[in-house]
Amino acid sequence: MSKKIKVAIVGASGYTGLELIKIISSHPKFEISYIGASKDDGDISLTHPSLEGVVRGEIVKSDAKKISKVASLAFLALPHKASMSFAKELLKLGVKVVDLSADYRLSKELYEEHYCPHEDEANLKNAVYGLPEIYENKIKDANLVANPGCYPTASLLAIIPFLKYIKKDTPIMIDAKSGVSGAGKKLSETTHFVNINENIFAYNPFAHRHAPEIKEQIELIGGVKNRVFFVPHLVPIIRGMLVSVYLELDKKIDPLEVLRQFYKDEPFVRIRNKPVDVKLNAGTNFCDIYAKFEDGVLFVSSAIDNLLKGASSQAVANANLMFGYDKNLGLPSFSYVP
Repeated sequence: MSKKIKVAIVGASGYTGLELIKIISSHPKFEISYIGASKDDGDISLTHPSLEGVVRGEIVKSDAKKISKVASLAFLALPHKASMSFAKELLKLGVKVVDLSADYRLSKELYEEHYCPHEDEANLKNAVYGLPEIYENKIKDANLVANPGCYPTASLLAIIPFLKYIKKDTPIMIDAKSGVSGAGKKLSETTHFVNINENIFAYNPFAHRHAPEIKEQIELIGGVKNRVFFVPHLVPIIRGMLVSVYLELDKKIDPLEVLRQFYKDEPFVRIRNKPVDVKLNAGTNFCDIYAKFEDGVLFVSSAIDNLLKGASSQAVANANLMFGYDKNLGLPSFSYVP
């Protein structure tokens, strides 16, 4: 039996960190050798009680030099800016990085317009956008992968197969709905039970900073420069994401056949014959997609688990490719049903 590759999880106290721990703990080729956070937090079960008796380990204050001595790969589940400075040091020490923040997903100009000044332009130029269905070959040779977030993942997987059919100068309209876990563990008035229970609302319409990320990738992949209008909503569920996209096309197509051909070699993209829902892929790496075309207008709907396909399981798929394994190795496939 070959020796397992040792990996570090930095930012292990959050939801995506927990999901990474769960996936890697049963991964056939990876082994957790370091669990880091912003401070020493003791046994992992104190932070994540669900892991008591299942996973052993101590959460320690993250230190790049210590990580480099015990791990070949680091997953960074950190906020933007904090991730950037940490990745820079790890890469210098020879550790491969899958970054789950936005720090390496955008061009320098767009990043600084919507986030903050970028402190690692050299590595930004070499980062590979971590959408495995599109950039698989580039990811295989990467030392740094920028793992897309949940909204861009669900939106891009729905839109990309139809880029060559979109009518020029027409808007790309994206209506997205996410479970509350996408907001993270930090308490806020928006995610307070009293506010979100039996409620639904849009936030940052036409101004959310994932919109420029989606638009930039659409231009890079298909040369399409149409305007992108993105409206996210928060819905009273724990996990799951449903994205509805509206496109004007310049020719009549069979959209389900287009999807089947485009994703024919992707077992974790399922083409559905009826509108998708979030329950059927909760707890999995699946992206479910449905589409319907009528009178020149295309409706495309995609559903993912925002914490998994939208974050942690996609990060593991990227890591698989970086170390020469099948990208689908060890990814969760059984949904939380009922």
